Order: sequence, then C-alpha cells, then structure tokens
Amino acid sequence: MISQEQADRFATEWIAAWNAHDLDAIVAHYAEDVSFVSPFVAALTGEESARIEGRAALREYFRLGLEAYPDLHFDLFTALAGASSIALHYRSVGGRLAIETMELDGAGVVVRVAAHYSEPQD
Repeated sequence: MISQEQADRFATEWIAAWNAHDLDAIVAHYAEDVSFVSPFVAALTGEESARIEGRAALREYFRLGLEAYPDLHFDLFTALAGASSIALHYRSVGGRLAIETMELDGAGVVVRVAAHYSEPQD
C-alpha cells in the first residue's frame, strides 16, 4: 500500500522536477520499461497510439515537451494514494486540468502512466 505521505512526497518531487525543467530529475521517476499513454504523445510526436514504451523514448518525448512549452509550470492540487498507484491532480500547460495515474513498482518508480487533460482553460 502507498501511504498518503509517500504520495505527497512523490508529487512534490515530481512537480519540482518539472517546474525546474530538469530532464534528468523528471526521468528518474520512471522505470526502464515504463509504459506511458497521453493525448500529448499524439500531439507532439504524431504517434497515433498516444503510447510511449521505455524510459529512453520517454526521455526524448519529455525533451520535446519542454522544448515545445518553454514556460511550462505545473501547479499541484492534490496527490491521491492507491494500493500500488498514485493519482496526481494538477494544472498543466495552457491552464489545462490534468490527472495522471501512475502505477509504481516495489522500488517506488513509475511503471505505467495514464494521463488525462481538460481542454485549455482561460
């Protein structure tokens, strides 16, 4: 089981890495064999499946994202703890509301992600 304290600590570190635009710190949260699904994958890469497999490919995708959104800043609303996953609710690029569910392995690194976004907000 993931405690609320663990979820909060993960969320704080994850948000800080993104807001610092620190690609190494961002990618450190993910396992070598991570599976990542997000509507932004299709938008940034043209990959219609919206899926990325593996940390090396995810690193490149995140690099593209940081390049495409140089003013990227996330605002965390809350982190929710699950049995083996965490859900982060935050404000993303373009004012979009975002929820990412992240399944963690025994070492606490992300093995599977499903990202969800609202339309851009004013």
